[in-house]
Amino acid sequence: MAACLRSPRPDTPTAPAIPNQRMSFSALPLSYCTNVHPGRTLKEIEQGLDQYTVPVARQLGSQLAAGLWLAAPVIRELQASTDACRRFADALRGRGLTCHTLNAFPFGDFHSPRVKENVYVPSWAERARLDYTLGAARVLSQLLPAGEEGSISTVPLGYPGLDSSPEILARYVDNLIVAAEALHRIREDTGHTIRIGLEPEPCCWLDTTASAIEFFTDRLWPAARERACFDKVQTHIGLCFDVCHQAVAFEDVGHSIAALDQVGIRINKIHITCAIELRDPATNRAARAALAEYAEPRYLHQTKARTSDGHVLTQFDLDPSFALEPPSEFLGAPIWRTHFHVPVDAERLGPLGTTRAELRSALAAVRHLSYAPHLEVETYTWDVMPGGGPRDLVDGLTRELVATQRLLADLSK
Repeated sequence: MAACLRSPRPDTPTAPAIPNQRMSFSALPLSYCTNVHPGRTLKEIEQGLDQYTVPVARQLGSQLAAGLWLAAPVIRELQASTDACRRFADALRGRGLTCHTLNAFPFGDFHSPRVKENVYVPSWAERARLDYTLGAARVLSQLLPAGEEGSISTVPLGYPGLDSSPEILARYVDNLIVAAEALHRIREDTGHTIRIGLEPEPCCWLDTTASAIEFFTDRLWPAARERACFDKVQTHIGLCFDVCHQAVAFEDVGHSIAALDQVGIRINKIHITCAIELRDPATNRAARAALAEYAEPRYLHQTKARTSDGHVLTQFDLDPSFALEPPSEFLGAPIWRTHFHVPVDAERLGPLGTTRAELRSALAAVRHLSYAPHLEVETYTWDVMPGGGPRDLVDGLTRELVATQRLLADLSK
């Protein structure tokens, strides 16, 4: 069993009062992330689009963008010949789909039997991550509609459990600055601004909003100023705000978004996601038994608990024995949250709750930004949910998108 840590109460920086002025959500078509489908080759990507994305668009009855996950082997395929990417872009348009954002977080096979901490490899300290991300940016520049900006979500620098050497933060900074300068050249060559979104996640180098602000303001931006490229870094390097991840950290997600805006860190993408919530674990054994069913061997499911005095405890990965017989500190905490992306239309999962209320708070805060981040539903865990997921994935994805459209419409009133 992974160690359980006790940390201070969430330290999201104090944000200013949210202004009354409201902006609009992105006018681009809503997308869902295709990392829910296998995509080890370009052929598999296209099969997923035909089997799921096009039918979802048909059921949705409105335009749908493909939030493409393109792993490193697929990027290499698309760059192997001068017209491979053009043919793929034409095929997207032929399916009635557009693409504005890529997921370049998983480098390799995201559907292997065991992903876990391997999803953070390579980290931003390694040249392979830099080359992969820039390859994805060049591909995206050929997929974007004329005049549109693009975004690419990526790992939260790396995972301390794999590399916590003292010099690693300097290597992260160096590679991100190289990336920003290369993205500036892509903009000069193509006219497309492409922005990277580092995606904070529990237990990673960037996990809380406070840790992200500290990295940008104390490390990345000072180095960029010293190298006379601050404007390029600020333009091209920002965050992907995954609502599930920050809800698991027990942040006030609305104030987190306002705090990022206050210091000038751009949120380039919002992952519309929900986590599992368990209340009153000491008296709710049925809910703990239900949570145990969500322990599975493929993905990491970091679990946190908030104690009655506001401190946060951490379990690095969910396992059945932890859920059924938790340590006393966890058992006495009134609320747990688990990093397991569950359908965003779900208020409850049997005896378990979800963080759908936090999703509403996050999107309400997004409306107060002076720009419009890309919006993408990202529930990739359908086939590892208890019971094997929905009988019809197209129906499940459509329900999520319809629920999200209704939520966005309600918040726009």
